[in-house]
Amino acid sequence: MAERIEQRLEDRVPELEQLERVGLFSRREIRAVLRKASALEYKIQRRALRKEDFINYIQYEINLLELIKKRRARIGYSFKKEEIEHSILHRVHSLFNRATGKWKDDVQLWLSHVAFCKQWNAKHQLSKVFSTMLAIHSNKPALWIMAAKWEMETRLSSESARQLFLRALRFHPECPKLYQEYFRMELMHAEKQRKEKKEFEKAKMDLGEFNYSEEILSGEMARIVYRDATQKIKGVEFQLAALSIAKLFDFTQDLQKEILENLQASYADDPLTWDHMARRELDLGSLQPTEHTTKQRKVAEMSRREERCCAVFDEAVGAVPTEDMWKCYITFCLERYNRKTNSGELKQKRLERTLSVFNKAHESNLLPEALYKQWLQLLLESSLSEKAVEVAEAATRRFSVSVDMWQMRLQVLIQLKREDVTQCFEEAIKHVKSKGTLALWTLWVEWSEGTNSKEDTEALYQRSLSATTPAESVTMKEMYLDWTYRSGGYKKVRKVFSSLCENRPFSLDFFRKMIQIEKEQESCKMLHLREYYERALREFGSTDTDLWVDYVKEELSHPQGKPENCGSIHWRAMKMLQGDLVEDFVSKYTLLQTGHL
Repeated sequence: MAERIEQRLEDRVPELEQLERVGLFSRREIRAVLRKASALEYKIQRRALRKEDFINYIQYEINLLELIKKRRARIGYSFKKEEIEHSILHRVHSLFNRATGKWKDDVQLWLSHVAFCKQWNAKHQLSKVFSTMLAIHSNKPALWIMAAKWEMETRLSSESARQLFLRALRFHPECPKLYQEYFRMELMHAEKQRKEKKEFEKAKMDLGEFNYSEEILSGEMARIVYRDATQKIKGVEFQLAALSIAKLFDFTQDLQKEILENLQASYADDPLTWDHMARRELDLGSLQPTEHTTKQRKVAEMSRREERCCAVFDEAVGAVPTEDMWKCYITFCLERYNRKTNSGELKQKRLERTLSVFNKAHESNLLPEALYKQWLQLLLESSLSEKAVEVAEAATRRFSVSVDMWQMRLQVLIQLKREDVTQCFEEAIKHVKSKGTLALWTLWVEWSEGTNSKEDTEALYQRSLSATTPAESVTMKEMYLDWTYRSGGYKKVRKVFSSLCENRPFSLDFFRKMIQIEKEQESCKMLHLREYYERALREFGSTDTDLWVDYVKEELSHPQGKPENCGSIHWRAMKMLQGDLVEDFVSKYTLLQTGHL
């Protein structure tokens, strides 16, 4: 092994000599490079190879290349690249090849090699990397697309890109993304040929030796790809994706027409089809901007186009009366309402239209649960508080077991400072099952803290502990403890803590909160702290190392602490902690003993 490493280091000598001779590196820096290279070489020649060693070596070489590049720019020296950079580049490629050969399944390693090749313009090497990578990772469509795009955009080889897509489709015959990118590539190829032909004609050159097929120029190859895809891929999403790609090219009117016809014929009942057809009205028949176009005329034109969109949506919700269809309609209205405009009239018209559509969907019982919240926000922003209360009540009638709906209604009532908040809370608790009511109880006690008397709030906290599930009651206990300390002081919170400790379960934060409260007192008693720590350790002593360490710290640092107890605490921790936590505790305890924690 040593001989092989010596040989590799000797192979570096010519490039290092050149670096010193041309003044890019000093003799001292050359020696440092050799020392570092020697250490890195030994690591990658061991029997038990580690991926991290290869990555570190590669990163070192890349950093060296970057340093050489900066030094060249600084002194203005651009010669001897063959002897210096090319030698290092060859070594990096060799390291990448060894690493990817050893860890073939690591896609990130392959992609790092690809990125390196692109950065240093190693086209020939990158072609080999893609070829090897795709042979191993043929099950990943994204890698095929990356390779084909590189062939098309960097090497300007449409034929190579086409061959890669065709090979990829043999492995993934039903992958929508592959078909979309293949479709895009064929359109880009057609556009490229059209531009070339136009330039030749402009220069009045003879096109005899160049064969520009009219079918390719008109995008016929892309049409074939699209038709083949529609046989294998069903769903309106692919059709819309193909249409959006075709729209990027100005010679695809016939192709767009065909896609639209297929869309309407095969997916007439799909909300996304109607959504697309309605939104098209925004682009159709738009005014060509001129110097004399007035602001009022622009606003009127925009209003007309939006009305045409809404007419299509109105037809859609009649033909396809579903929640998804109404959702598309409402989403469109909200998008238009949220667009900035200087016209108050247009803004008001958009608001009225949006509220009207919300109302129609609600009356049809087809307004999705998630959209009620947006409707209420819009009503409150528009100062329509009575309507907001009415809508919130209707939402809870329709979704009577939904915690989110009740929470939303209660937030509206609290915001408007209505008198029937308590009644609404009672109604919500009655309708919703006990599991999942934590959000309602949290909201209720928070509201009560700022509104009701201390007695009423305490009664509510105590009621919440029995009304919630054991897991949810943990949060209520923490809130109860915190509120009691804020409103009743130290003596009161001690009593509440003792009563809460009678019923499991607990959280670690519950005990830590009580410990923190005790430490905030002027006469902080170690006796009380021991009680809290002991209670906490009974519950979490087998799973939390920090609790034991904090207990030891208290005994060491508190004026009333007993350092002689630390040995006993350490022994108990070693007995109670499970698995790897013992080792974790030992390391923390050692750091504490040596004053490093």
